[in-house]
Amino acid sequence: MNTFKIILASQSPRRQELLKSLNYEFKTLHLNIDESYSPLLKENQITEYLVEQKSKHYGKVEDHTVVITADTIVWMNEHALEKPKNSEQAKKMLQDLSGNSHKVYTSVGFTTKNDFKVFTDCTEVHFLEMNDNEIEFYVNNYKPLDKSGSYGIQDWIGLAKINKINGSFFTIMGLPTHIVYEYLQNLTFKFM
Repeated sequence: MNTFKIILASQSPRRQELLKSLNYEFKTLHLNIDESYSPLLKENQITEYLVEQKSKHYGKVEDHTVVITADTIVWMNEHALEKPKNSEQAKKMLQDLSGNSHKVYTSVGFTTKNDFKVFTDCTEVHFLEMNDNEIEFYVNNYKPLDKSGSYGIQDWIGLAKINKINGSFFTIMGLPTHIVYEYLQNLTFKFM
């Protein structure tokens, strides 16, 4: 049982599912913010910046409340593969990922009345080769437009075309659950 109120500032069904699986009660909130960032930012600097912007956008946090914000990017060849704008862009991203490895960064922010902490986790992902028919099948059937890098590890592509990861599976899904659990456990003791 929570001794504090948790607000997950994310509409991501995957993040909601993962937080629920940790057996925490929470409310969700959608933050509509500009997710642009300086081209000078690289890798985890991007996700940490966006998590902080989401936290600031939320505003003042009440006593015994924690607001959780998160952001995920796929990083390959010195640039971010974000959520695709359309099916063609999704196919291009998947062609780039095919037969290669990349990194997935997820940052998670915790905002309380008097504090803001951000933690980042990184997982390396190795893709097998994908032909054009497989890419077409995936984009048409799994609608990856809401996913960084145009894929979800928890669906067909993870089952059929990812042969190795170094790091947390859940970081790739968008929420490093081990970090969330440890932080919330420590917060529970602080509020007891």
